Formats: sequence, structure tokens, C-alpha cells
Amino acid sequence: MTDHEQPPPARPHLRLTADGRRMREVLSYSRRGSRFSARQQLAWDVHAPVWWIPDDEVDEPGFSIREWFGREAPLVVEIGCGVGEATAALAARLPECNVLGFEVWRPGIADTLGRLAEAGATNVRLLGVDAVWSMERLLGPGSVHELWTFFPDPWPKKRHHKRRLVTPRFAALVASRLEPGGRWRLATDWTDYARQMQDVLDAEPLLEGGPTVRWAERPLTRFERRGLAEGRPVTDLCYARTSSSSR
Repeated sequence: MTDHEQPPPARPHLRLTADGRRMREVLSYSRRGSRFSARQQLAWDVHAPVWWIPDDEVDEPGFSIREWFGREAPLVVEIGCGVGEATAALAARLPECNVLGFEVWRPGIADTLGRLAEAGATNVRLLGVDAVWSMERLLGPGSVHELWTFFPDPWPKKRHHKRRLVTPRFAALVASRLEPGGRWRLATDWTDYARQMQDVLDAEPLLEGGPTVRWAERPLTRFERRGLAEGRPVTDLCYARTSSSSR
């Protein structure tokens, strides 16, 4: 690399080989279409300039999540906002918290922006960069008050299980980022994934918890209703960061 050339961005969906070819990666999500409806376009045009963090911002030296909120407050992270049904409802109930939502599907971000406006939830910022990469590099140890992972992609086929989000490595990362006593709330309507989640989280020494009753404040979304209608029971899990010292 010559002196005037810039290194490629480190974000995983832009990772390149030494000769410039795009690398194939194992990710916990798939990217879908990006076409907006008229309603989504309006929400994007009005609210994205304030509530959405452009992907390339995370490559800037000195990037800080805190600066995008403009205030000091407990940080809540949601991985996989979808169309923002839970995000908007929960964030509106937690005005004292900064809520950072990860979603890679751009129309879903646009839908979420519209729902945030309807709910009056101005305490949310949305980011379309890979959540695992971001938690490793953008969030410091003990910086997260609460993490929400509601209905992550179950990747039901056995050959795709390696793409599931909840793994021992990710559990250790989450444990390191949660503040002592901070909670990780999860929900899934796939029984085998619920068992895997519990096995993984039970094995993480810095987390304690297990299955729990449905979090009453979590709204019943269209996605969850569809799973219930198809006969898939929902499992809620809640784990807390222990007071043990970091690794």
C-alpha cells in the first residue's frame, strides 16, 4: 500500500482480500432488498438525518456513539429492530435511556424511523453496521445497560446453525460489554434455538439467569403473532451480568 492509499474499511460486510476481492463471510443475517415505499421514503427523508448513523461514520477516527446522542445516559442496545414495533414502544417508555438499534435492512430502518416519530421516541439512534463487529469495536467494556435480542433469525436448517447470533463467543462478548447487573433479554419462537441459547448462556460464567415469563412491556409484534398462529410457542430468556471482575 502506498502512502496516499487508504486502508479498506474494517466493517465485515466490506472486508476485502489483499488483492482487493470481496471475502465470503459467515454472518448472522442476510441482506434483503432496499426499495422504499412512498411512506418509508418520507420517513427516511424527514428523520434519517438525525436518527440514523450512516455506515461510513464508524470508519472515522474518534467515532463515538455517545456523541450521536448528545447526552450521557444509560445505553440500551437492540440487535435486529426489524420494522421497529418493539423499538419504538419500548424506547418511548425509557426516555431516560439512549437506545442504539442495529438493523441491516434499510426499508426496516425507514419503517422504524416512522414508528419512532409516531411514538415520540427521540432517544433512539439506528445503525446498519454489523452488530457483532460494532459491539467489539465501538462499545467499551461495561458500557451497556441492557441488550435486547428479540426473535433473531433462527436459521432453522442444521447446516445454517453456524450463522445463528447466539454463540459462546458472542455470549462472552456481550458479558464483557454489559455493566454489572446489566440484563440481556432474548425471545424466540423456535424451540431448538431457545434450547441452544439457554445452553450457551448457562455456560457463560459472567452471566446468570434463564427462562422467564414474557416481559410485559415488550409489545406483541406482527412477527410474534404470526409465529404463535403457526403453533410456535415463544420462549423468553433473561440473563444478568454478574459482579465478577472482567476477564
